[in-house]
Amino acid sequence: MTGAPETASSYRPDALRLPPRGHGWINTFWVLFGVVALGGILVACAIYTAPAVFSDWQVRAAAQPAPNARVSEGKCSAKLIIHICDATLALRTPAGTVTRRVNYVFSGFHAGDYRVGVMADPARPDLVTTDLGLDRLWNRTLTLLVIAGAIAACIAGALISLVRNRRAASAG
Repeated sequence: MTGAPETASSYRPDALRLPPRGHGWINTFWVLFGVVALGGILVACAIYTAPAVFSDWQVRAAAQPAPNARVSEGKCSAKLIIHICDATLALRTPAGTVTRRVNYVFSGFHAGDYRVGVMADPARPDLVTTDLGLDRLWNRTLTLLVIAGAIAACIAGALISLVRNRRAASAG
């Protein structure tokens, strides 16, 4: 060992390297691609999942078992703790058969199959639902809000980052 000992004031970290210039359009493309993809997921939540949540809140107090109803094409899948269930419900009424597709997204730990019973408000048979959907109504509502909020935050963060990086690149 030769020379003076290194002190805290004499330590110089290596310089940070910035990404090479000229690849800004590629980064912009990928950010915009991600925003469009996340936007598509957000739109899918609004089209497929949110209407069933809203209608279940409308009929939750008056819904009764519907003996003239059946479930067809029902299936559930789980990804970690998120469960996605799709079903087609058919309810025979004096005015004709009411058919409705429902999509439930909720969180929780569960292994195995779900058994469902069809429920309907006699005053609003067009909003036919299931006991599974009504039993997990708060869970479905909170799951929808958390997922939609997280996606919206990611979109906003990406767009803010894109604008800031563009401003910094044009200023420097």
